[in-house]
Amino acid sequence: MWLDRFSGHSTPSQSPPPPQNRSYSPAPQRPSGLGPGRPVRPPYGPRTSSLNVSSKSNLSTTSLSSQRVPNGSILRGQVSPPPDFADPLKVLEAVIGKSLSEEKTQNGELNADEVLERPSQLVKEVDFGGLSLQDFARNGVYEAGERGAEVQKAAQTVEEYEGEKARFEDLHRSILACDDVLKSVELSLASFQRDLGAVSAEIETLQSRSTALNRRLENRKVVEKLLGPAVEEISISPAVVRTITDEPIDQIWIKALEDLEKRSRIIDEKLKGPDQVLAVTDIKPLLEDLTNKAIERIRDYLVAQIKSLRSPNINAQIIQQQSFLKFKGLYTFLARHHGQLADEIAQAYIYTMRWYYLSHFTSYRDSLAKMPLFTIEKSEGLATDPSSASKSSQPAHDTLSLGRRIDVLKRPDPSAITAYLASDTKATSYLEIPFYNFNLALISNASTEYTFLTSFFSPSHSYQRISSSFSSIFAPTFSLGTSYTRSLTETTYDCLGLLLCVRLNQSFAFELQRQKVPVAESYINGTNMLLWPRFQLAMDNHIESLKRATTSSSLSSRAISLTSSSSAQSTAPHPLTQRFALFLAAILQLSPDAASEESEPVGSSLARLMSEAEAFLGKVARNMPAGKKERFLSSNWSLVVTIIGETGGRLAGVMRERAEAGRDAAGAGGG
Repeated sequence: MWLDRFSGHSTPSQSPPPPQNRSYSPAPQRPSGLGPGRPVRPPYGPRTSSLNVSSKSNLSTTSLSSQRVPNGSILRGQVSPPPDFADPLKVLEAVIGKSLSEEKTQNGELNADEVLERPSQLVKEVDFGGLSLQDFARNGVYEAGERGAEVQKAAQTVEEYEGEKARFEDLHRSILACDDVLKSVELSLASFQRDLGAVSAEIETLQSRSTALNRRLENRKVVEKLLGPAVEEISISPAVVRTITDEPIDQIWIKALEDLEKRSRIIDEKLKGPDQVLAVTDIKPLLEDLTNKAIERIRDYLVAQIKSLRSPNINAQIIQQQSFLKFKGLYTFLARHHGQLADEIAQAYIYTMRWYYLSHFTSYRDSLAKMPLFTIEKSEGLATDPSSASKSSQPAHDTLSLGRRIDVLKRPDPSAITAYLASDTKATSYLEIPFYNFNLALISNASTEYTFLTSFFSPSHSYQRISSSFSSIFAPTFSLGTSYTRSLTETTYDCLGLLLCVRLNQSFAFELQRQKVPVAESYINGTNMLLWPRFQLAMDNHIESLKRATTSSSLSSRAISLTSSSSAQSTAPHPLTQRFALFLAAILQLSPDAASEESEPVGSSLARLMSEAEAFLGKVARNMPAGKKERFLSSNWSLVVTIIGETGGRLAGVMRERAEAGRDAAGAGGG
């Protein structure tokens, strides 16, 4: 019945529904359905959407009436019960056998005093639900009212369902599509769950591997901390090996060589120690091979640089600075690991530089020999008349006056003239000019070479060996310089030029001492031994010339013509006195540091010259009258004092005192 289907879904305004385990009618129940000819919707599987109209598996209770229609719907009152529908009230009256339409009820309860008539037709199989007849009848009254409303409501619901059938079918199809989508989602989620499980397993594996790697890393750090310093001491990086074997020799190569040397010392110390390490023994042959390769490359490099010194127009000092001294550690390494090869290379360098300096200074000497020089002969003594001297093609010059010749000692920036300029010059010079240029170049190169030897070969070579190497290099060149000095001075009587050469030689000696180059002292001393005797010989020539002028009685001699004055009774200074004073001033000007007459040969020579001048003036004044004699001597010594008065030095002071004494003695005799 329709009442059976919708009795459990009354609106809230109605009375509470009866228990679910009771029948709502004493009549037999009919199969539920929405109407004749309508198929029952088959149930879905266990996995269905919440939008499914069937929420239970019991088909007998399946209905679309779960979609409630609110009270007051516009369809109420428009649906009439079917024609075969039995009025519940009449059914009840048939059951109790009495009409209930006229029965008075109070508060919804039947009057029990009234006697009910037995109906003519009884309903079979009435289910009282465990209630008494009165209770059943009382409930039947209420249920009849309720069923009427539900029947009316059911009729409305059926019409609504008929009207919305298409929508429900669409909904049904949508639900089926949703089920399909959900199934695919379910499959995707299941696959994702499986993949997630696999990823989770891989993550766990990675975590375990990471833990193991961290543990191994920590262990390695501990081992590295303990073994790192020891391994670092004996190991050589591949970069060092590659640099030494393949890279060009430069500062990076030198650093790699120093690293190799450091490792070699450490390994040698460990091999000599009490604890023998197997790793050190294994690496020793490899280290020796690398050392041999370094020695081979050093040998080739040094030999190539030595060969470049023999190239024409090459500057040896540039090669020394940029190719040798810049990499001086090469020879030290070679001498430490292969002494014989180092000695051979050093000897090759010595032979090369000996040839280099000898050839270059020979060429330089030849260029200087082309310079025209003043020639001062023995006949040009102090007491010789210049007008009677032999005529020559050389320009006029004053052999007794210093003039600007002293400038050679005062050059602020000394530099030797080049060979090209020396060979092309046409100006006539004194002998000190070529002497200065040759020896300046020689001493400068000697100082540079000695400094190079001490810087490049030490500490591999001792001081004695370096000095011996220097002597081997410069011995021929020093001999050349000595012979050139001899050729300049062996025939000259130029006292001022010789004394200038002496002072220049002394300045060279001071320069060598300042630069701490003691190995050239032998050359300096040899040059002094050439200059001083020749200077003494030239001074003796002037002294003898003055002596001859004093003792000469021949009026035809050149000395007498110089000593005789235009007026025999004149008290003016004698011309020879002026020549003597100028010569004396020049010698004193070149001897400012002479302490006494005995400090060097110039002092004794000047003392002898002064004595001869005193004798000469005394002889000239001997034939004069008494008054003129003193005035003559006084004027001559006054001239000498005036000329040498501005000259400084102790020796000049001694000579000035003697001249002043002669002047004062002449003045006292005249008074």
